[in-house]
Amino acid sequence: MAVKAGDLELDLIEGVGECVRRRLAAEPAAAYTEFVRQYYRWVPVPDLADREPDDLCGAVVAHWRTARQRDPGEVKVAVYNPGSERDGWRSPFTVVEIVGDDMPFIVDSVTMELSRQGYGIELLIHPVMRVVRDDDGELVEVLEPGAEAPGMLSESVIHAEVTRQSDSDRLSVLRAGVELILEEVRAAVEDWTPMRDRTAELADALRRDPPPVDAHELAETEAFLQWLADDHFTFLGYREYELGGPHRSELQAIPGSGLGILRGSSANPRKPLGARALELAHSEHPLVLTKANSRSTVHRPAYLDYVGLKRYSPDGEVVGERRFLGLYTTMAYKSSPRVIPLLRDKVERVMARAGFPPDSHDAKGLIDILESLPRDLLVQIPTDDLFEIAIGILGLGERQRVRLFVSPDPLDRFVSCTLCLPRDRFNTRNREAAGAILAEAFGGGQVDWRIYLSESVIVRVDFVVHTPDGVPPGYDVPTIEAQIVQATRAWSDDLRAALIAEHGEQEGLDLYRSFGEAFPRGYQADCSGPVAVADIDRVRELERTRRPIISIYRPEGAGDDAIRCKLLSAAKVSLSDVLPTFEHMGAKVVDERPYELTPHDRPPVWIYDFGLRCPTRQLERFATAFADVFLGVWSGELEDDRLNGLVLAAGLSGREITVIRGVARYLRQATIAFSDRYMEQTLVANPKVAIRLLRLFRSRFDPDRRDPTAAELGATMIEKAIDEVSSLDEDRILRNFLAVLRATLRTNYFRRDEDGRPPGYLSFKLDPTQLPFLPRPRPRYEIFVYSPRVEGIHLRGGKVARGGLRWSDRREDFRTEVLGLMKAQMVKNALIVPVGSKGGFVVKRPPAAGAEALQAEGIDCYRTFLRGLLDLT
Repeated sequence: MAVKAGDLELDLIEGVGECVRRRLAAEPAAAYTEFVRQYYRWVPVPDLADREPDDLCGAVVAHWRTARQRDPGEVKVAVYNPGSERDGWRSPFTVVEIVGDDMPFIVDSVTMELSRQGYGIELLIHPVMRVVRDDDGELVEVLEPGAEAPGMLSESVIHAEVTRQSDSDRLSVLRAGVELILEEVRAAVEDWTPMRDRTAELADALRRDPPPVDAHELAETEAFLQWLADDHFTFLGYREYELGGPHRSELQAIPGSGLGILRGSSANPRKPLGARALELAHSEHPLVLTKANSRSTVHRPAYLDYVGLKRYSPDGEVVGERRFLGLYTTMAYKSSPRVIPLLRDKVERVMARAGFPPDSHDAKGLIDILESLPRDLLVQIPTDDLFEIAIGILGLGERQRVRLFVSPDPLDRFVSCTLCLPRDRFNTRNREAAGAILAEAFGGGQVDWRIYLSESVIVRVDFVVHTPDGVPPGYDVPTIEAQIVQATRAWSDDLRAALIAEHGEQEGLDLYRSFGEAFPRGYQADCSGPVAVADIDRVRELERTRRPIISIYRPEGAGDDAIRCKLLSAAKVSLSDVLPTFEHMGAKVVDERPYELTPHDRPPVWIYDFGLRCPTRQLERFATAFADVFLGVWSGELEDDRLNGLVLAAGLSGREITVIRGVARYLRQATIAFSDRYMEQTLVANPKVAIRLLRLFRSRFDPDRRDPTAAELGATMIEKAIDEVSSLDEDRILRNFLAVLRATLRTNYFRRDEDGRPPGYLSFKLDPTQLPFLPRPRPRYEIFVYSPRVEGIHLRGGKVARGGLRWSDRREDFRTEVLGLMKAQMVKNALIVPVGSKGGFVVKRPPAAGAEALQAEGIDCYRTFLRGLLDLT
């Protein structure tokens, strides 16, 4: 918000004034005091809040020195990068200073030129000051606002700060461009009255000496010229031309006829006319109404409107043209076409051709459409094209369809395109896509657009495609329209069609009602409708099972190394929760795309789409096992450690990895010298040995595949594979794994309940006498029970080891009365629960919710431990 002088006077203006008085001590204060006061008068406070007082002062002093002397009519322009030593102030931006006679359009035109040259405007100051100068152009006095004095001038003082440019050549180009624009503004402003008067003269000439043209059209042409002069047209340039050369096929500017921006000699003194332009020049219509092929450099950066009035010889032949260039004013755009000369005839002809009863709904609708079309389009478009567009839009009604209407310029300079889009399809991306299709179809170098919004479900976009090489012949509007339909097709349309194709009409529509608006914009940008259908099916499965779902897929058109994983969950998931699990499984997460689905009649669902870096062929091959292991970790059925890397390295399932993990945990309780991490790395680094260990396990204990001969042969092959391992430590680790499996006598791994499900724990019965790494004395038998929550050993003496408990008594039975004897003790993040002095086990993930929860967890884990023992007792 701009702040008045009174708001800033004490804090800023007075402070700057004091600084200026010190810097201009040798000059009379009366000359510059009011200049300083008015300089920052209407500048928004935030624009100056972070400026140093010395820099604010220096900017005023620099501009004062530029403005101090100016000859009548001169425009002074300075472009520089302020520096403290040279200029007495500094700025991180390039500064443009202008002092000249105040004129309409000056600020708009200067900012247009700055933007055209690619400079972002950081600050713009534009006080208009009333000044008095002496005969030599010296500034004598700056008057207070509203004051008057003999010989006073109104001057524009413009200070612009733009993106810094250090190249001196670019600074010179910038200054030259600003100076040229100011010259054109001056020319247009000075000649505006003569150009407007010329329309009245030409209108009178048509009345006094009418050419051989239809009387009604001639009267409308005269009225149109008068309408232009009545503040409906901003006159920027005028020039007269004559047709010369063979068959009057060349247009030549008449020297000295130019006004405004067309002052001086024409750059193209003789221009051959193309076939369509020549046909239009010799047609019976006295006016040529179109767009010029260049943008305005004055007022606003639109393509110039072109009004050409033909000049006739005494025998009625077209011999030349009087051409006006300018821009239709805001008043013109707000005027009803039914009161604008020439346009009112077009409206009447369109209504007559439609033939609707005057008070009918269709007649009113057609009038509304004609009223809403851009005025410059109505001026330029032939009546036949106007009828097709208006009737086409009317016929569209509230049907949400894409329609394209095209009208080429008679001079082949541009194509007017009216595009109707359903409201839910209109967005910036679709508008840009449609513009690109039109530009390619018509060879456009520039595409301008305007949008028309109403209460209708249809949005209209009016495009103007400028064609520097002319409008190409043979374009096919239905083909172009079909391309736009495809490019702007709503994602929900694809989803609806895919659901119906997959589930049939009734179920597909029911699902669309639930999920049509469920997917966020990010998902729509990343995934197609058929992909969404697959995810909807997964969401429905998630609702049935209430368990997360994993889906592995390769993106369409992606490279061989690209593979992704979707996680569907009924609850939010943190990346930090899943990142370690993926990495333990040998997959590195390189990106994450989270989406929240919000069906209108279902609870929300979250989809997390992870980009993975891993052996892609292995992941595709073992995708089911990968998903099962991930979800097993998620549910707590599997531990989250690096042994899960055996999924990709060896193709093992989660249950198979549990066998390897159970052996590793047994070895740790046996006080093996190697850490869990080292054992995990060793197994993953030797996947062939891990596979053979599982085959040995199955050959010995699978009731359906037990084969002692194959088991012995398998053990021999494992020993040979271990012989090839170069690391001595890895050799020892792998041989210990083999020794434990050989010493195993029984297991509950292959047990199933009535529903065919395996138990949630793993038990091994072992013969310790076959394990030389165990300390003496060794019991005859022992049972090891493992699960993600609890592990323990029965019948072995020893001490507490990290992660497990070795019992201190070798009795073969348990006390069944445990609750009264239970005591809990924390040891290295594990809860050791001794049962009297006769046995115990380890709860590996104890709760932190107090004694009652701790006891309940201990009891539950004890039951699991007991079941594991009873399975093998």
